Amino acid sequence: MKLIIPMAGRGSRLRPHTLTVPKPVVPIAGKPIVHRLAETLTTYSKRAFDEIAFIIGDFGADIEKQLLDIADKLGSVGKIYYQDDPQGPAHALYCAKDSISGPCIVAFADTLFYGDFDLDSSTDGLIWTKKVEDPSAYGVVLVDEDDVITGFEEKPTTFLSDLAIVGIYYFGDGDRLRNEISNVVENDIRYKGEFQITTVLERLSASGYKFGARKVDEWLDCGNKNALVHANQRVLEIEERDPDYSGATIKQSCIIPPCHIGRDVTIIDSVIGPHVSIGNGTRVERCIIENSVIQNSSEINHVNIKDSMIGNHTKYIGKTNNISIGDYSELEA
Repeated sequence: MKLIIPMAGRGSRLRPHTLTVPKPVVPIAGKPIVHRLAETLTTYSKRAFDEIAFIIGDFGADIEKQLLDIADKLGSVGKIYYQDDPQGPAHALYCAKDSISGPCIVAFADTLFYGDFDLDSSTDGLIWTKKVEDPSAYGVVLVDEDDVITGFEEKPTTFLSDLAIVGIYYFGDGDRLRNEISNVVENDIRYKGEFQITTVLERLSASGYKFGARKVDEWLDCGNKNALVHANQRVLEIEERDPDYSGATIKQSCIIPPCHIGRDVTIIDSVIGPHVSIGNGTRVERCIIENSVIQNSSEINHVNIKDSMIGNHTKYIGKTNNISIGDYSELEA
């Protein structure tokens, strides 16, 4: 089975943190979003994927190596495809059509989830969903009494369903998926100016391909600073059961779990937590930090922050309450 991960967008809603790195490699509790997504799917499917295909933009050699290393750590072969001119999610998949065959999972790398991931089904494919209050912002599905999908709609302007597609799909026959994606793109079948995945799903369904709907218990959006800080909080609550701080130097400080503290971190005269992630090589001194994400190789001194996000290689000295500072910044207050 193959895993296809479209991730070519830079994540404009998460700026300034995505000015230097793409959103899917921003860390949640010490691991890049895309790593956590691939790891979760590997765990839930109960076997390593034969191949993990990453569809990216011009992210550079270091990011490409990082993605291939993630695949290798999960026991898979990694492949890189490029979406140089983004024209919608179905177009992203078209860029990786050479890897779409046999049973496969498509997972968009801007979300994390927890819930039922049983692939056994009498249907040809599965689509994971979550009930939402405002379905107009999402692609949604309509289902019958057996949770078989009967229709799709992209960002409906009138209420049709509150079951939003979370961006995780299973296709038992990837060859049919590839052929339909090719038909949509090569025949220039667009919706609202882009090649939509819902168009592909509708056409597959019309040809007799039957999809079942599965519901996730929790869907964690990582699209902006507040959402990412919340996602970090939930991942720490769910996964950080027995934290190991042995790689850090902690002096005269209190760590309130759950927290993630990376390697070569120094914490002095501070109160950290709950729900704080601190990246490798960061130094924190005389601080009170709660519910925040601090990335790698930064220096934080004499601050009291909550619900905040601080990037890589950042120096922050002063006092505030709620901030979002990107990479390579320096702030003294």
